[in-house]
Amino acid sequence: MNFLPIFLNIKDKLCLVVGGGEVAKRKVSVLLEAGARVRVVAPQIEPALSKLPRVETIVARFEAQHLEGVTLAIAATNNRAVNLQVSELAHARNIPVNVVDDPGLCSFIMPAILDRSPLMVAFSSGGASPVLTRMMRGKLEAIIPHSYSRLAAFAERFRELAKRHITNPAKRRIFWEDALEGMVAEKVLAGDEDSAEAMLQQMLENEDNIRRGEVYLVGAGPGDPDLLTFRALRLMQKADVVVYDNLVAKPIVEMARREAQRIFVGKKRADHTLRQEEINELLVRLAKEGKRVLRLKGGDPFIFGRGGEEIETL
Repeated sequence: MNFLPIFLNIKDKLCLVVGGGEVAKRKVSVLLEAGARVRVVAPQIEPALSKLPRVETIVARFEAQHLEGVTLAIAATNNRAVNLQVSELAHARNIPVNVVDDPGLCSFIMPAILDRSPLMVAFSSGGASPVLTRMMRGKLEAIIPHSYSRLAAFAERFRELAKRHITNPAKRRIFWEDALEGMVAEKVLAGDEDSAEAMLQQMLENEDNIRRGEVYLVGAGPGDPDLLTFRALRLMQKADVVVYDNLVAKPIVEMARREAQRIFVGKKRADHTLRQEEINELLVRLAKEGKRVLRLKGGDPFIFGRGGEEIETL
């Protein structure tokens, strides 16, 4: 990972854009959408930029004084000497700086954005291939419809209420997963928020019925992450604990939920970290603790994988 992906709050903050052409105009537009105030500096500035609200235009060559009071800076000119000057002066003042199409001069880069506010998805190749980044965004445009904006806003509206009702973080996560994968989400996406709200209130009133521990038995196949089913990926993202053996490829293990506890149980020929009976007992114990347990097995779990024994124990 060459860059740390973060979302920066720049609401009402002053941001600098050096450049006055089409590229600069696109950068100004993104900054305004994020609630920033923008200072545009260039010898020539498109007239449309000076008419935008919260935009200060300065028709001049860039100078160090234009960085005063600035939260971040973007250089969007076709003059590399100017871009280099902006980069060096911003770095010297610890001001985050982006230089369009020149990752080597950047302290941050601008991702391709899929905007379903308040849900935001950002894509980046670290400057390696902006075209590939845009292609990936295009693929997800169809998968994540605009109605997910409404779903995210609905969840935000009830976030504090859920936090007051369900103080246990693990149980609260399960509550939201149930809500956002079930009928509540379907009602919101269909535009029936009144019914969705009633269902959510009922779920909060019956919080004691929130699902207890579960065990998911997932076969990791021959080791290629691309061959995993969508169902397997969804279960991997829900798990609190991942119990895996030596036959599971590392890239597949890493696809599980980042916060999930990982327990390695070995299962090499003549080198079993845990005996099968101990693995069975471990799965039962973790489930009784109320955890969602992912038993991740290499290959087909029912062909030489003893998956049947584990299911019988459960």
